[in-house]
Amino acid sequence: MVPPARLFAALIALVALAAIGSQLVVTFGATGSLPATLWIVGGFFTVLTNVLVLVTFARAAGTGTMPSPFWIAGLTLWILIVGAVYHVLLSSLWSPAGLQWWADQGLHSATPLLTLAFWLVFAPKAPLPWRNAALWLWWPLLYVSYALIRGLFTGVYPYPFIDLNVLTYGQLVVNAVGLSVAFYLGGLVLIAIARGRHRV
Repeated sequence: MVPPARLFAALIALVALAAIGSQLVVTFGATGSLPATLWIVGGFFTVLTNVLVLVTFARAAGTGTMPSPFWIAGLTLWILIVGAVYHVLLSSLWSPAGLQWWADQGLHSATPLLTLAFWLVFAPKAPLPWRNAALWLWWPLLYVSYALIRGLFTGVYPYPFIDLNVLTYGQLVVNAVGLSVAFYLGGLVLIAIARGRHRV
């Protein structure tokens, strides 16, 4: 019998694949070009983090090797922030319909919630060190650097809170610090939960 954790990992991988695939189809319909489609979707933290989710859980489902406590907790933090930022800051800026609505719900709702459920139920109950909250900042900070470099060459920024077409450098720094604090505090919450579960 296949272990429940492996089946659940397969479900998450399939949901992430469907969400990413739907977004690719929508973007290709708008551009008519595969290279342009890949370039556009590859600029979004949402899509890139969902790719990390897909690869992580596809590997877990295929090999039965579960992610390390450090990685799965960090991945859970990143994808939860994806959902939180979208629903709090971005969802009111547009009204997607059809396949785009399904892609958005997969990328920003289903994948984050399923990843959280996996972490709560199946992740090892290891007591994570508090320093991990700072170490997990590597992925969002790497992304912001990548997005800003892309934007400097193309003039296109994927999110309004890092858009140097309308923001000053001072406003950008404030936004970057605010996002870093949100990631850091979120990491502390996950660590506190992991430590509490370890004691149970």
